[in-house]
Amino acid sequence: MSDRDAKPPRRWEDLALGEETRSREMLVEEQPMIAFATRYDPQFFHMDPETADQSLFGGVIASGLYTACLWRILDHEVNGDIAWVCGVAWDDVRWSRAVRPGDRIVAHSRIEALRPSASRPAVGLATLRHALTNQDGETVFSFVSTDMVYRRGA
Repeated sequence: MSDRDAKPPRRWEDLALGEETRSREMLVEEQPMIAFATRYDPQFFHMDPETADQSLFGGVIASGLYTACLWRILDHEVNGDIAWVCGVAWDDVRWSRAVRPGDRIVAHSRIEALRPSASRPAVGLATLRHALTNQDGETVFSFVSTDMVYRRGA
C-alpha cells in the first residue's frame, strides 16, 4: 500500500474507551539482544551467555530497555494509525519476568481514559494500559502511558 492509499490517522475523537489491541507475535533473537546490551546496557547477564549462566537469572536475559524497545516496535504496528503528538508520562512501570532468547512476545493495549487537554485545545489525552506477554501468557513488561493525540481540526 502506498502512502497515498493509507488511511488518515485516527484522531482523539476516533478513540474509544475500552478499545483493545493485540500485536503479532515476535521471536526474541539472542544476537540482536546481546548487541543492544553491549552498546547500551553492558551488564554481563545481558551480553555474555557463558557468565550469565552464573547469575541469578541462570542465563542471558534481555535488558529492560531492550524489552521496552521491542514493545515499541509491536505497539507501533497496531497503534501506529493514531495521530500521536507525544507521550507525556509512563506510570506503574514493571519488568515482571525476564525475557530470554527464544521467547515469543505479544504487545497488548487498552484505552483506560480519554479527556480533552485543558491547556491545548488542539489535542486530547489518552491513557493506555500496556502489557507485553510471553508465549506462556505471562506478563513480562507493563505500564500505563498518558499520551497526547491530535484532535480534529488541529
